[in-house]
Amino acid sequence: MPEPLRLLQVGAGGMGRAWLRTIAANPSVQLVGLIDLDVNVARAAADENGHPDVPVAASIDELAVDFEALIDVTVPVAHPKVSVEALLRGVPVLCEKPLAETVRECLQMAAASEVSGQLLMVSQSRRYFRAVDAFQRQLAELGPIGTLSCEFYKAPHFSGFRERMAEPLLVDMAIHQFDLSRKLIGSEPVSVYCDSYNPSWSWFDGNAAASAIFTYADGTRFTFVGSWCAPGLETSWNGLWRASTPGGTATWDGDNAPVAEPDVPAPLGDEPEEIAGSLVEFVNAVRTSTTPQSEVHSNVISLAMVEAAVRSANTGVPVRITDIITEAHTEALSTTQNPDLLAALKSWTNPLAAVGLA
Repeated sequence: MPEPLRLLQVGAGGMGRAWLRTIAANPSVQLVGLIDLDVNVARAAADENGHPDVPVAASIDELAVDFEALIDVTVPVAHPKVSVEALLRGVPVLCEKPLAETVRECLQMAAASEVSGQLLMVSQSRRYFRAVDAFQRQLAELGPIGTLSCEFYKAPHFSGFRERMAEPLLVDMAIHQFDLSRKLIGSEPVSVYCDSYNPSWSWFDGNAAASAIFTYADGTRFTFVGSWCAPGLETSWNGLWRASTPGGTATWDGDNAPVAEPDVPAPLGDEPEEIAGSLVEFVNAVRTSTTPQSEVHSNVISLAMVEAAVRSANTGVPVRITDIITEAHTEALSTTQNPDLLAALKSWTNPLAAVGLA
C-alpha cells in the first residue's frame, strides 16, 4: 500500500469539520495541517474531529509542513485565491462547491490548473450516492431520457452568508441538482429559462425559491422546482427525481433506492458516499493521473448553468449556456493579471472547446 497522501486543509467552519471527520476516517490520507483565519476555531475543530496533534495556523506560509495536496473548504468567495495559490505552489487541489462565484473566476482557475499541470477537482458530493449510480443504471436500461425533473423543498435556517446572498437557492444549492442532471442525462445543457422569487415569509434576504427549465443538446428537458423556505412535507436534501423514457419511468426520492416501472432492479453498491466519495476519487486521480468526473474544466459547465439561470431570472428571457462561457472568457482576458494565467486563457482559441462544449 502506498503511503497516505499528505493533505493540508484550508477552512475549519461547519463544512470544514465534516471534511476533517472524513479525512480521519480514510486511511489513504493523512492531515498534516489545518488553516483558518481564526486559529482558535482551527484548533478546536482539529481537536474535536480526530486530529488533536495536527498543527494549525492562519495562513499557509505560517505552517512549516510538507503536504502533497490541498482541500479548499473556505467560503466560495475565497476559493479562487486559495485554490489558485495552491495550484501555483505545485500541489493538486480538491475544492468544495461551488468552484467560484462567477464563471469568469472558474475559467481563471482552469487556466491555473493548466499552467501548473496540477489537478483541480470540485467536490460535487451529490454525485457520490449509491442510489444515484443505481438510478443511472436503471435509466440506461429504460432508454434515453426525454424529461427529467427534480423537486426540492427544504426549510433550513443557516444564518451566516447564505441568508444574505442575492440568489441563495440557485447559487449555493441548485448547483447540486443542476450538476447531477448532467451526470444522469449524459448530455450537455444548451439553454435555460428561470424564474426566482422570495416568498413573503422567507427568512432569506435574497430569492430563496426558483423554477428552471433546461434544454439539453440531445433534446432532453430538465426541470427544477425548489425552495429553501418550505416548512412541512420537506423533500430529501437530494430532492425528488423523476425520469421519463421510452421504456418506462424511474423515480428517486433522494434517500432510498430508486424504483422503476416496469421494474428494473437497482441494487445498491457499497462505495463511499458524499464527500467521502469525492475524497476517494480525488486520491485515486492524484495517484493514477486520471481525470475525475468533476475536473475543473467540466465543472465550469455546471457553474455556467447556475449563472445562466440567475441571468434568466433577472432578465425574464431564456439564456444560452455558451453565451455565459464566451462572455466570461472575454471578461477573464480583461481582468487576469497573472501573465502565465493570461497566456493560458489567450491560448484558448475556442473557450467552448476548452471546457468540452465544442
